[in-house]
Amino acid sequence: MILGECVLPAALGELHALRGGDPDGAKVIAVHGWLDNAASWIPLLGLLPQPLEVLALDLPGQGRSAHLGPGAEYSAHVAINAVLDVADALGWERFALLGHSMGAGISSMLAAACPQRVRRLVCIEALGGLGEDAAHAPTRMRTAIAAARAVPRRGPRVFPSLAVPVRARMQVNGLSEASARLLVERGVRAVDGGWVWSTDPRLALPSLYRASNDQVDALVAAIACPALVILAEPAQPYFPEPLRSQRAARLRQGRTVVLPGRHHLHMDQAPAVAAVIGRFLGED
Repeated sequence: MILGECVLPAALGELHALRGGDPDGAKVIAVHGWLDNAASWIPLLGLLPQPLEVLALDLPGQGRSAHLGPGAEYSAHVAINAVLDVADALGWERFALLGHSMGAGISSMLAAACPQRVRRLVCIEALGGLGEDAAHAPTRMRTAIAAARAVPRRGPRVFPSLAVPVRARMQVNGLSEASARLLVERGVRAVDGGWVWSTDPRLALPSLYRASNDQVDALVAAIACPALVILAEPAQPYFPEPLRSQRAARLRQGRTVVLPGRHHLHMDQAPAVAAVIGRFLGED
């Protein structure tokens, strides 16, 4: 699949994406994970069966997309509306969603909230978003507000070459060099003396609010479309067993597949993931 740069209007500003495939094929919007970007889908998309037309979106504040204005907070609500804005701009009334990690949480929440828009759902390494015990809400809010008020007023770190950020992504995420380079090359911008991250640093701040586990379970149970959940083994600490299996079991029309690999298995084990997805995205 040949992917080309695409710029689309949204309420918050211009959103960038990679778009490719068959214009007459089934429509798919791919939503990346936290601090990633649209390039995370490049290894997988070329292996998916046709006919599909795919838009791999840079979420707000990430990749090449616009940042939120001063004082605004990044949230699932912002991301969901960004996905709907680009779908409307393309004239896609119904589409499938393909999400990884945070993008899988966003995609599954959108599927629950707008069942008339989402015809199929693939979630890789997350489902329904992160939840926690409701008793943690006061501490979370205090921590988030204190962190936001204490953001230092310093400039971004300048890298003289891409070797350092590539190594950093490899170490943090256990990625291959090729996969890390894909993410870095789309996740930086050139400045005098080298490169800086293009990601809005506010995305690294603690979130102000997190839904309760009961709320997340209810959202997953409300997803009406066929859904495919792909999980890596061993499980990530944020989505452990048996939580992830119990949550996937709440899907009305769900199937779960567990594959050996790391969190970014859609990049480093792309052939195995593509084989599982198979014709799922293209089916009516």
